[in-house]
Amino acid sequence: MPRRDTLSDLHLVGDLAPRHPSEGPFWRESVDPWHSCHFSKIPEPPSVGPVTKLLLALHVLAAIVAVGPVTVAASMFPPAARRALAAPDDEGARGTVQLLHRICRVYAGVGIAVPVLGFATAGAMGVMGDTWLIASTVLTVLAAGVLLVLVLPRQEVFVEGGGNREVTVRLAMFTGMFNLLWATVTVLMIVRPGSTTGA
Repeated sequence: MPRRDTLSDLHLVGDLAPRHPSEGPFWRESVDPWHSCHFSKIPEPPSVGPVTKLLLALHVLAAIVAVGPVTVAASMFPPAARRALAAPDDEGARGTVQLLHRICRVYAGVGIAVPVLGFATAGAMGVMGDTWLIASTVLTVLAAGVLLVLVLPRQEVFVEGGGNREVTVRLAMFTGMFNLLWATVTVLMIVRPGSTTGA
């Protein structure tokens, strides 16, 4: 009958592994049902090079510059539209509505750079298959859909001189959905649940 290793033998063999990163690569003990011991190397997290850091910085800046103005302007639009409805002869209120819509439309186009740089950064970091990135991608697509299909067309109604108070209520609801989706994406990008990278 083959001899089974005792716990004391296992402890002695395990003590041969380095205990600090400066002593060498990380190693891990693995014990099978017969108490035999072997070691397997624990993969180190991928390093983040200067190109990856540059892409990450550009991605964050693009999100701040593009998405920030859209969320603020879209949130300000429903109250501005209600003021314009209450005072149809007020050129200032009408001009505010047109300005806010223009900001949303222009920066929505600029916002295309955010997912493009995001995918480039994820590819450089080797996290394309991570759950948090997939979830962020899905939520980003949903947010873009809400903005392009539900928010901007309703803003255009008021810019053209139409609309009513009921439309402003629905517009405020869709704008809140857009902001909530982007807030969730931001949290996922910061927390990155389940990420194994050291970045």
